[in-house]
Amino acid sequence: MRAQQSAIANGAKLYLVGTPIGNLEDMTYRAIRILGEADFIAAEDTRNTIKLCNHFDIKTSLISYHEHNLQKGGEKILSLLAEGKTVALVSDAGMPCISDPGLDISVKAIEAGFDVVPVPGANAAISALVASGLPTQPFSFYGFLSRQKKERAEQLKILKQKEETLLFYEAPHRLKETIRAFEAAFGPERKVVLARELTKRYEEFLRGTLAEAVTWVETNEVRGEFCLVIEGNSNVIEEAQDSWWKDISIQSHVELIMEKEDISSKEAIRLVALEREMAKRDVYQAYHVKLKE
Repeated sequence: MRAQQSAIANGAKLYLVGTPIGNLEDMTYRAIRILGEADFIAAEDTRNTIKLCNHFDIKTSLISYHEHNLQKGGEKILSLLAEGKTVALVSDAGMPCISDPGLDISVKAIEAGFDVVPVPGANAAISALVASGLPTQPFSFYGFLSRQKKERAEQLKILKQKEETLLFYEAPHRLKETIRAFEAAFGPERKVVLARELTKRYEEFLRGTLAEAVTWVETNEVRGEFCLVIEGNSNVIEEAQDSWWKDISIQSHVELIMEKEDISSKEAIRLVALEREMAKRDVYQAYHVKLKE
């Protein structure tokens, strides 16, 4: 291990700046100062960020950086850093890099030797967790489940056994399908909290069981962004088949999943990473390095 030290002594920094998830009063003094002092603000959606800047009288120039221009936008940010510029990265709401394209440029900036500096701010998942009434530790943040039914079912099969409180994000138009999938996988009695429109005017916490959540989504108009907080499994049963892969290599595990599920190596690597509780990049490296030997 090594401490982060800038390998390029030009004063350049990439700031990861947290912004409000709804209520503008959650903007920190430090975030306002950093955004005002930076040479450029890299924004996920410049139309949203310009409203924030106007509210706080921030005049810094904006550049676009989002999931559809990772390559081009990332090259632009790296070139600015190479010139000694400071860049403040913001997402539409909350902290960059959390279910957000900011992770890609953060990794590239670190690999290139630039300082990457967090400027903490609001976060929807943590806000939902602390007000949920469910155990706050340990917890596991998952973000968005797969939109593909088959892959989502595999994810839920593994997540069902987790003992820690689970945190998810979901869009309103997919909430009904997702809640039904949770009930089918976790059972109707598992406790859940639907945190809606956090920090905004119509903030709401809906607490109950998954069965009650299904009834709610089927009888109400679903609006707003949701964070789901789900009780962990307090009655975990270790089954032999759940650990069938422990005595085989990662490469064999990936190949067996590819054959069994008839999916690509990319999809299989994602499932293997989830099942082994490993970082996807580590599974990818282990699989491809072994293939080259």
